[in-house]
Amino acid sequence: MVTGAAAAQAQGSILAERVFMRFWCGRLCSVFAYQMLSVAVGWQIYAMTGSALDLGLVGLAQFAPSVVLMLLVGHVADRFDRRKIVRACQWLEAAAIAAIAVATLVGDVTENMIFALVAVIGAARAFEFPTVQALLPFTVRAPMLPRAVALSSTAGQTGIMLGPAVGGFLYVAGPTFVYAVCFVLFIAASALLGWLKPVRSAAASLVASHSIFAGLRFIVSERALLGAISLDLFAVLLGGATALLPIFARDILQTGPWGLGLLRSAPAVGALTAALWLSRHPIQRNAGRKMFAGVAAYGVATIAFGLSTSFALSMVALVILGASDSLSVVVRQSLFHLRTPDHMRGRVAAVNSIFIGASNQLGEFESGVTASWWGAVRAVLVGGAGTLVVVAVWMRLFPKLAAVDRLAVHEEEDADVRPA
Repeated sequence: MVTGAAAAQAQGSILAERVFMRFWCGRLCSVFAYQMLSVAVGWQIYAMTGSALDLGLVGLAQFAPSVVLMLLVGHVADRFDRRKIVRACQWLEAAAIAAIAVATLVGDVTENMIFALVAVIGAARAFEFPTVQALLPFTVRAPMLPRAVALSSTAGQTGIMLGPAVGGFLYVAGPTFVYAVCFVLFIAASALLGWLKPVRSAAASLVASHSIFAGLRFIVSERALLGAISLDLFAVLLGGATALLPIFARDILQTGPWGLGLLRSAPAVGALTAALWLSRHPIQRNAGRKMFAGVAAYGVATIAFGLSTSFALSMVALVILGASDSLSVVVRQSLFHLRTPDHMRGRVAAVNSIFIGASNQLGEFESGVTASWWGAVRAVLVGGAGTLVVVAVWMRLFPKLAAVDRLAVHEEEDADVRPA
């Protein structure tokens, strides 16, 4: 009997590893494609218009659909089969990319067409991103969840690191070639994630219409979780300079599409390094304070990047920026997965994705607007300083976040660090 139980447990562990690796590869393909797409669209738009504001509008076009669809997204993710949702979203993204590729190939592409199709991709990602987040806990056994969060982050950061660099180099062959590769990667991601077999049941719950707002209410009631999500929102919203990288690459650092690809990859190099370290050496104590320290380092690195006129120094600053951001991401995502009940993961993830989208896509729009007012360098410097101010204010507003100690679940811990 003991031998049989041990064999069953070993078989379950192998199954969990296989399911998680399938999830990891699917997430890698999706992020890789999206990052290549961002480089191609950014360079193509800036080449067509030469406008910093238009670069910001690309971010706004991606973010706006997620705001409109926020409540519906969480309801759908908790009510229907999450794998089917992911599969449909990735096919829609692939179709929109194919449309951009064809229009570019025949020479009939316009900036308004790109904005419209990017908005379609943004709408699909509004459903895809929180649904994938809600799937993660079902790919591993519960005790492995904090480590799985860090490992899942390595998939994202690998895609963010390699995607822009590969996209920049492939752009030499033309944007159409980049879009074609993105199309293939999204189809591959759909095959990997859309046919996933979870380790434990992810049965859909009956979500009543009046509970659509439950995700928002839950986050507001969890002060540490609210502090972590909003800290990331305002820090990256102010400090994000990703949308301005085409300007820095071409006008300040005097490089081409390949240089832009390397600059976009640099933060992911640091983030991947940090995520790999955290997957092997999970945070044991003082998680909240370490998150604040990571966000502060993010602000300092942003200022250093804004002051740099050297390509090598800019790369170093972006690597540090990515590593510090990865630390805060792992803490935030671990808090999200550990504190959220299974039947509410879709709705809470939808609200979480709005905060993340606001910090990234809306942050790109904010960077584009401020750069059109003050210039790219001054916009980045002001944003980095604003991030440091946010850290100081949030430490006073959210003492429960600063007090979070462990990210693992232990019987002796209080309610602040237990899963809901």
